[in-house]
This record gives sequence, structure tokens and C-alpha cells, in this order.
Amino acid sequence: MGNSFGTDILIQAVDPQLAAAFYVDRLGFEITDSRPDLISLRGPHINLYIERGPKLGPVLEVSVANLETAKRQLVESGCAIVKDEPDFPRCYVRDPFGLTYNLTQR
Repeated sequence: MGNSFGTDILIQAVDPQLAAAFYVDRLGFEITDSRPDLISLRGPHINLYIERGPKLGPVLEVSVANLETAKRQLVESGCAIVKDEPDFPRCYVRDPFGLTYNLTQR
């Protein structure tokens, strides 16, 4: 399965504003968009998104050629679908080694 990692990382926080302030003040990120439940930040080489909610750990973005095929193959290989919201679109997959990523179709 060919894939490409994106420059986006998403984390969750009960208080996205507090988390964003940390990344701005301590690591030099810049806020590029702010909504009540999602804050977008930009760093020199990555985009960081902070979503309101319980911690899932960092979520990386992986683009695949065929979303449904990738989901099926990953589940068959021991991965778990953590969140699947096709209308958003987002599909969080946690692999057997603890890494969580959002699958997107190129």
C-alpha cells in the first residue's frame, strides 16, 4: 500500500485554548484559525490542530490511494478503527504499535 505522510498532526484537549497558548508561548507556533472546538496552528514544518475532546494521543495524517481498501487491509493486519466519520471526512486508525493516524484518500 503506497502512502504519504502529511504535515498535519492533531491532538485533543479538554481546553483547546489552553493547549494552543502552550504551543504558541513555548514552541513558537502561530494560530491560523480558532473555533470553539478546533484551533489550527502553524509551525515551521508542521500544522498542529487541537480538537476539543478526550485525549487519543497524537494523530498523524496518512494519504492512501483507496481509503476503503486501506481500511480493510489495516484492520486485517490488527489495526483498530478508533473513529470513522465519512461526512467530516475522517477515519482514525490505531495500529498494533500504538500509532494513531487519520487516513485520507488522495
